[in-house]
Amino acid sequence: MKILFALTYYLPHMSGLTIYAERLAKALIKEGHYVTIMTSQYDSQFPIEEVIDGVRVVRVPVWMRISKGVLMPAFGHIAGKLLREHDVVHLHLPQFDSARVVLRGWLQRKPIVITYHCDLKLPRTIFNWFANQSVLIMNNIAAVFTDRIVTYTRDYAEHSRFIMRFKKKLSVINPPVQLPRVTQEQIKEFGKKQNPDNAYPIIGMAARFASEKGVEVLLNSLDSITKKYPNAQVWFAGPYENIMGEQQYYDRLKPLIDRYISKGNWKFLGLLSPTQMALFYPNIDVLTIPSLNSTEAFGLIQIEAMINGVPSIASNLPGVRQPVLRHQMGEIISIGDSKMLAEAVDKIIGNYAYYSDQYQGIAAQYTPKKTAQAYEKLYGELLGRS
Repeated sequence: MKILFALTYYLPHMSGLTIYAERLAKALIKEGHYVTIMTSQYDSQFPIEEVIDGVRVVRVPVWMRISKGVLMPAFGHIAGKLLREHDVVHLHLPQFDSARVVLRGWLQRKPIVITYHCDLKLPRTIFNWFANQSVLIMNNIAAVFTDRIVTYTRDYAEHSRFIMRFKKKLSVINPPVQLPRVTQEQIKEFGKKQNPDNAYPIIGMAARFASEKGVEVLLNSLDSITKKYPNAQVWFAGPYENIMGEQQYYDRLKPLIDRYISKGNWKFLGLLSPTQMALFYPNIDVLTIPSLNSTEAFGLIQIEAMINGVPSIASNLPGVRQPVLRHQMGEIISIGDSKMLAEAVDKIIGNYAYYSDQYQGIAAQYTPKKTAQAYEKLYGELLGRS
C-alpha cells in the first residue's frame, strides 16, 4: 500500500504531531507499506526531497511565514501529483492547506483519512483571530470530504465542536509511543551530569516553550514547592529560545525563571534527542503537563514517563487527563491552578510507591506497531469500499 501523509511541519521540527507522524510512518514501513511525507520547507536549507529512515520526505517551498503558519502556493499542485502515485491520503490536522489536498484526493477518488491532533489556538490578537478562522474553515472543508477522522481519545472528541460535527466519521486509535533502549549505566551517567548536587525532587516538563503549555502555572507553584522541598528542581526539556510566535511570552516569564535558576530550582536542558529523552524520564520524580487549552489533546510524554515508572500531573483537559485516568499514575489539577499543582507534587512525593508501581502493561497498549496495524485496517476498509 502506498500512503501519502500531508502535514505542515515534519522533522527536524519537534512537536507531538511530528513525533506521532514519524513513529507511525516508520511503523507502516516495517509492516511493508510505502510512505511519503508531504510537508513544508520551512527552512530553506532543507532539501526539497530526501529519505529519512526509509520515509520519503517531499518539502514544498514556503513563500511567506505568518505567525506559526506558512504559506505555500505550490502545495496543492504538488499534492495533486503525489496523490496520483499513492493509494491513500492521510492528513494530520490542524493544517491550513488541508482543504486543497482533500479536494484533490476526493476528485481522484482516493480514500482519505484525517488524524485530528488538536485545536489550533493562537495568542489573542486580531490578526491571529483571522488566522484561526482561516484554518478552521479549511479544516471543516477537509472534514466534509474525508472518509474518516481519527482522534487519540473519545474524551477529546466528545469535547471538540469540530469533531462532533462529523462524529459519524470518528475512529479512536491509541497514539504510538516508543523510546530508544538505554542501559542503567547510561541513565546513571545522565543523572550525574544533570544533577551533580542531588537535587530532590526533580520535576520534569517536556515541551516547546509556548503560552498554551502553561509554563507559568509550574513557575507560580515553585514558591510553595520549595518551602517544603528547598532543593526541588525543575528540568525543562525542549526548545525555549527563539520559538516562532512565542518570544514575547518567553520575555515576560524570563525574570522569574532567572530568579529560580540562580537559586538552583530551575534548569533548561534544551532540545533532547530521543535517546536523551529515554535517559531524562528515569531521572525525574514527577512529570508535569500544566497545559491551558485544547491545543494539547493527550500528551504523549505522559505515557513515555509512565512506562518508566514516573507519575504525571496533568491539567483537567479533555484527552490530556486520560493517561492519568486510565492508568492511575498521577494527579489531575484544575486548569491554570498553581496551588493545586504544588499540592499534587507533595501528594505524589509523599506516597510515591502507590503512584509509581502502576506502570506494568502500559507500554504494550501504545506500541507503534499496534497503532500502524489499526490504521492499516482502516486504510484497507476504505480501499475495499472505494
